[in-house]
Amino acid sequence: MSRAFLVVMDSVGIGGAPDADQFFNGDMPDTGANTLAHIAQACAQGQAEEGRSGPLHLPHLDALGLGAAARLASGAETPGLLAQPTGLWGCACEDSPGKDTPSGHWELAGLPVPWDWHYFPNTTPSFPVDLSKAAAEAAGTEGILGDCHASGTTIIAELGAEHMRTGWPICYTSADSVFQIAAHEESFGLDRLLDLCRTLAPRLHQMKVGRVIARPFVGSPEQGFTRTTNRKDFAIVPPAPVLTNWCQDAGRRVHAVGKIGDIFSMQGIDTLRKGSDADLMGHLSDQVDEAEEGSLTFANFVEFDSLYGHRRDISGYARALEWFDQEIGAILTRLRPDDLMLLTADHGNDPTWIGTDHTREQVPVLIAGQGAGQIGQVKFADIAASIAHHLNIPAQGPGRSFL
Repeated sequence: MSRAFLVVMDSVGIGGAPDADQFFNGDMPDTGANTLAHIAQACAQGQAEEGRSGPLHLPHLDALGLGAAARLASGAETPGLLAQPTGLWGCACEDSPGKDTPSGHWELAGLPVPWDWHYFPNTTPSFPVDLSKAAAEAAGTEGILGDCHASGTTIIAELGAEHMRTGWPICYTSADSVFQIAAHEESFGLDRLLDLCRTLAPRLHQMKVGRVIARPFVGSPEQGFTRTTNRKDFAIVPPAPVLTNWCQDAGRRVHAVGKIGDIFSMQGIDTLRKGSDADLMGHLSDQVDEAEEGSLTFANFVEFDSLYGHRRDISGYARALEWFDQEIGAILTRLRPDDLMLLTADHGNDPTWIGTDHTREQVPVLIAGQGAGQIGQVKFADIAASIAHHLNIPAQGPGRSFL
C-alpha cells in the first residue's frame, strides 16, 4: 500500500499569479512579485552574501523541477536553477480570496475558502473597543497593550518592559486575518496565555478572523526579548472535510509535522510533532522511516516565511532554502518504491518586495516517486485530489488528480 508525504515550504512562491494585481503590500499591488526568482537573481548578483555566497544552490529541488516550475509560472529568469527535471513538476494557482496560511493550506487540502476573511484596519487603535475590552477582561487586566499592526519581534522589543511591569497582554495584528497576543512565558505565564487565546478564539472566529495566535516570549528589558517555539495558533475549523478527513474516513493514519495541527484544528490528524524547522526535518525523516503503509504525512516548514520573508531578509531566505535542499535531498533517497513526496508552498513572501506582507504568487508542485514529466499549471485543490488518487481513497471538493 502506498504512502504520501505532503511537504509545504511555507511562502516559497514562484510568481505569476494571474490576480496578483488584486493583492497589495501597502499601496503597491503584488504584480511582479516572485519569491524564488528574485532570491535567485539577488544571489547571482552578489546581493545575498550574509552567511552564504554565490548563485543560489538547490540541486535536489531543481532536479525535481523547481527552476522549471518558476519559469513556467512567470517566465522569470532563475539563475542557478537550470536543471533538466527528473521529477514530475508544475505550478499551482490559488482560487481562495486570500494570501494567508489558512487559505493556502485549506485549498491545498482540497477546500477553497468559502468566505472573505475579516482584516483589521491599519490604524491605531486597530481593534473595536468591545474586542479590546473583552481581551482585557479575559486576561484579568485593566487594558491591553499594542492594539495596532506590528511586527512581532518589534512590538515585544517596544512593549515587553511595559508588559512585564503592568501585566497587560500585548495584542496586535498584521495584514493577515489574525489576532495575535504576545506575553512573557514566566511573568505572565504560558498556560495563562494559551487560556486567554482559547477564550477569545470563538469570538474572533465568529468575526471570520482566521487565527488567534499565542506568541510567548522570554527575556528581560536589560538583555532583550526573544520569542519561543511555544507559539500556538487557534484557527477556525474548516467548514467541510479536507484531505486529512478523507484519509481518516478511509481508515488511514494521518501524521502532522509543524503547524499543520494548528491550521486544521487537529481535524483528521492522528499524531502531531512540532519544533523548529531543524526539529521538523528530523521528524519528517523519522516519518519516512516509520510511517505506516497507506498513511499521509503532512508537514509545514515555516521559517522561510516567519524568519526571512516577513523580515525581507534575502540572504537569510537563501540560506534557509539551501539548508532545506541539502536536508530534503538525503530524505528523498530513502523513500520506498511506492511512496509519493509532493513539495509545494501556500503563498509567496518575496523578501525583495516592498512592505512586510505575503505576496500573491503561484507555487511549485514537485513530485518525487512518480517518474518525470510536466503536469503544467494546475489548481491548489488538484494537489489534494492527486494525493487521494495515489492513496486510493475517495476525494471530495473541486480538485482533479493530475496523476
